[in-house]
Amino acid sequence: MYQIDFNHPCNAYFIGIGGISMSGFAQLLHDYGFAVRGSDVTESKITKHLASLGINIVYGQASANITSDIDFVVYTAAIHPDNPEFMEARRLGLPMMERAEMIGQIMKNYENAIAIAGTHGKTTTTSMVSHIFLEAQKDPTISVGGILPVIQGNIRVGHSQNFITEACEYTNSFLKFHPTAGIILNIDADHLDFFKDIDDIRRSFHQFAALLPADGALIVNKDIPELDAVLQGADCPIITFGLTPDCDYQAGNITFDHKGCGHYELIHNGRKEGEITLRVIGRHNVLNSLAAVALARYYHIDMDTICRGLQAFQGTQRRFEIKGSFQGVTVVDDYAHHPTEIQATLAAAQAYPHQHLWCVFQPHTYSRTKALLQEFAQALSPAENLILTDIYAAREEDPGDISSRSLQEELEKLGKKAYYFSSFSEIEKFLLKNCINGDLLITMGAGNVVAIGENLIEK
Repeated sequence: MYQIDFNHPCNAYFIGIGGISMSGFAQLLHDYGFAVRGSDVTESKITKHLASLGINIVYGQASANITSDIDFVVYTAAIHPDNPEFMEARRLGLPMMERAEMIGQIMKNYENAIAIAGTHGKTTTTSMVSHIFLEAQKDPTISVGGILPVIQGNIRVGHSQNFITEACEYTNSFLKFHPTAGIILNIDADHLDFFKDIDDIRRSFHQFAALLPADGALIVNKDIPELDAVLQGADCPIITFGLTPDCDYQAGNITFDHKGCGHYELIHNGRKEGEITLRVIGRHNVLNSLAAVALARYYHIDMDTICRGLQAFQGTQRRFEIKGSFQGVTVVDDYAHHPTEIQATLAAAQAYPHQHLWCVFQPHTYSRTKALLQEFAQALSPAENLILTDIYAAREEDPGDISSRSLQEELEKLGKKAYYFSSFSEIEKFLLKNCINGDLLITMGAGNVVAIGENLIEK
């Protein structure tokens, strides 16, 4: 297997260099002296930025772009084996690695390689850890799955021994990583188009825990069901966090301000160590921040610095992001696309000032909607006013046996009325007619549902 070594920069080629994650790592390698080039289908703001740095970009993917002087090729899961560049790289026998494998290789170049895993909350917790490390002036390299305002993007290239990244379980990507410290926030049934069931997911997280070295550490939520099976055989020290006294790090005396932002006492091994004030809403973010605090304390960051870092964090893009308003209606967008995430977002919204709550939910993928149909109905049923869009297909083809109508019928079984419209324009007209001054509108889902709120604000 090819090893990426910062001390020996060479020639790298990225197939699909304009992707949000690929572009960030292309820039990182460029900054470390690698001769980086790559291709994409069309020019974009991202590729223009890379070109401005001196990275050679070609548009259109052709076998002629792949030459024998390339030392290794990086590609994403979206690149199919019949891609002409992929085929030519294989023909030439060039070392090739998928994006997750590349990240794992990059992690080997850092003394402190921090991987933040869990079925929910990865982006937010990674952002919290990043804020704390920046406040501590640790000059971290950061890779986050959303746009983080403090770094003006999704990646920051630092020049220290600290690397912070999300670790996604989908397709077992995080098993290609090489972390020295890790976090497991939670383990839920998700990505059932890849995993067989919740036990299969637990096995994957068990393998992730086993990646941590004996001189590293794993910070883990004590309330994860069947946690012992996940941690069995782990070599590294285990640090637990949660809401009960038997955790190493506990959030005690939790309160919320008038906007739903949390405040709590940090209790470490039964002793109060400080008080944490957050500027993001919801009980789920109390737990996310507690994981970030436990990790920061493992790295001997003092409490004053931790508190300043967390107080500076006001959220990432598409995580209860306040977009603006129309007709006196506050518009919020949220990435929630799993029942657990929906429950957390709606619970947080209840604490946010509003007259009436409107939720526009866009189901994400047919497989997830079908597998968790009853759970989605239960999670959405507390919404005061609920509107459903068509399912966002993402990577899937329509199987013909599941639709948003199916979810609407499931909600009706629970006595919950949900409106369904087949187009965004119909939804926008309905909201313009029915929302009143002081209401709160949440567009929710991992697809393009955000456009509804943005269109209403623009109008």
